[in-house]
Amino acid sequence: MTSRVRPSFKKAIATDTDFCGYYKAGVNPDFYVVRVCPTCGFASTENGLDRLNDTQKRKYMEAAGSRWVPVNYGGERTEKEAMACYKLALISAQSVGEKDRVIAGILHHIAWMNRYESNKAEEQRFLRFALQAYIRVFEEEGASLNNARLMYIIGELHRRIGERNEAVRWFSRVVNDKKIMDSAMIRASREQWQLIREEAMLNGEMSDPTEQGSGDGIASFA
Repeated sequence: MTSRVRPSFKKAIATDTDFCGYYKAGVNPDFYVVRVCPTCGFASTENGLDRLNDTQKRKYMEAAGSRWVPVNYGGERTEKEAMACYKLALISAQSVGEKDRVIAGILHHIAWMNRYESNKAEEQRFLRFALQAYIRVFEEEGASLNNARLMYIIGELHRRIGERNEAVRWFSRVVNDKKIMDSAMIRASREQWQLIREEAMLNGEMSDPTEQGSGDGIASFA
């Protein structure tokens, strides 16, 4: 059994550019994304595996389940408890060989949990892990997913960890790919490119990161 936030409370009062939401105090739906078994500690999201085979069960028990001390996360959760649930979900997903898109989402949420706690170092660490996983998703499953949103989030995570040139390249791909019709992601990519340009100018840097690699279409962002 897992608690869920009522739909009427799910509207964010603010949202970061990587989709991290902020809600009224004490009512954060992101705290309840992970479901945790109180008996064995296996944790997953709604996007995770519906059923484990015998091999996956054995691998989970070897990785964590055999050391699980029963805890019930089925009720209301604090930030600390939500973080614990996501870390359990990460261990569970990695042990049973979950898809990278599921692991990427868990890593990204852990970064958000650290952001809520103003833990910048851990937020950056998990943003890097999430970015690596999202790139694997793009390489392996890009053709079957929403490419625009995926490419945008890869660009935005590059920007957030300070890799601005790579960020511009991914934002440029969203804008310049004629097959992409997602106007919201195209607009967001343009806005983030402009933010990078303004930050570069504000810092008085000699080179504008948007000017590099103009041969691949980045210059058409202007």
